[in-house]
Amino acid sequence: MFPRRHPKFELRSSKFDVGRLLRSVVRPPVHSPITDHYSRPAQRGRTRAPYRAVALREGGFTLIELLVVIGITGLLMALVVPAFTSLRGGTDVTSAAYTIKGVLDTARTYAKANNTYAWVGFYEENTTAATPTNSAPPYPGKGRVLLAIVASKDGTKIYENTDPAGSLPSDRVSQIGKLVKIEGVHLTDIGNPLPTPIPTPVPDTLRARPAIPYTEGSPLDHWNRINSDSSDPTQFPFGVQNYTFYKTIRFNPRGDANINSTYALKHVGEIGVVQTHGDAAPTPPYTGNIVAIQFAGLGGDVKIYRQ
Repeated sequence: MFPRRHPKFELRSSKFDVGRLLRSVVRPPVHSPITDHYSRPAQRGRTRAPYRAVALREGGFTLIELLVVIGITGLLMALVVPAFTSLRGGTDVTSAAYTIKGVLDTARTYAKANNTYAWVGFYEENTTAATPTNSAPPYPGKGRVLLAIVASKDGTKIYENTDPAGSLPSDRVSQIGKLVKIEGVHLTDIGNPLPTPIPTPVPDTLRARPAIPYTEGSPLDHWNRINSDSSDPTQFPFGVQNYTFYKTIRFNPRGDANINSTYALKHVGEIGVVQTHGDAAPTPPYTGNIVAIQFAGLGGDVKIYRQ
């Protein structure tokens, strides 16, 4: 009797040969016709082989990698969001300035086209105000600017410049357009251009605008600035939709512009616009997003100067 012989195994390597397994898995299957029920399991096995191959070939993110990606994304958002917020604030102030310019241009065009007098009124209140506070300047509220236009029905200026200050009669003026509300800005005196060492500042910037010095009685003085913080005496305010507009600019039939505090013709007038945060407005010296709107006395042309 021969001794019982056991099968011989060769342990070439203790490592699992992944490459050979993959080659065997992805080897193109041999298609043969299915003739009986014994061949069906082999057919099903062959159809599932590509899915196993794809699963082995494709890699995935580990939990650590996902946490690292999320952390980097959060850091980038923290760095980028403030920049977009600042950009939005600058855009708001610029948009407000162009809205004010559009109202002034509308009033001037209406006065010239209809050979009459038109007034633009400015009023400022808190952004949280539910009803008009209707107070005289300096206005206690900040952050919401309202503008309105009225025009003389009979083509006259209604009052002479030397008449005592009194409100425009509601039956002698008509409202032009709708009440305009601008949020997030404050009208104030931003002062004259700062001294600059360069002889030719960049055009259309604050330093390039004509100066309006504080010299009482001169053609260029602080009486020709629209400023919600100022208590300069006013003339001929008017009422629209429960608001009394004390700060006004008047355009005559030629398109010339005069400020409300004195109707002596000036070279230029100015409106300073700064950004607010709710009801809180910045204090001088102003920095950041600042815009100056200047209007010429003769012709009433309006120009915007940005920071």
